[in-house]
Amino acid sequence: MESKFYEEDKLLVLKITEEIDDHKVQEIRRKADYEMERYMPRKVVFDFDSVTFMDSAGIGLIIGRYKFANMIGAKLEISNLGQSVKRIFEMSGILKLIPLAET
Repeated sequence: MESKFYEEDKLLVLKITEEIDDHKVQEIRRKADYEMERYMPRKVVFDFDSVTFMDSAGIGLIIGRYKFANMIGAKLEISNLGQSVKRIFEMSGILKLIPLAET
């Protein structure tokens, strides 16, 4: 996962660069939480541009980061969803809770 913080906007972009499955979720969760605590952003955007596969563990990952972002006073958005990942988000109902970021 790559991260970029934009100081003037207090925006943290977390670009996931690997497949999201049970084996990778712990690592992504740890890195995301660390970056969110480090920068204390107003908005966090998870960029799924490089994600080609995601299972149900990814849903739990995003819901957990949504709750964590709310705890620190940040808003969470998701962006650049591929067709298969977008279908998983639509079926889970997450898109009703977490908005798509304007790119």
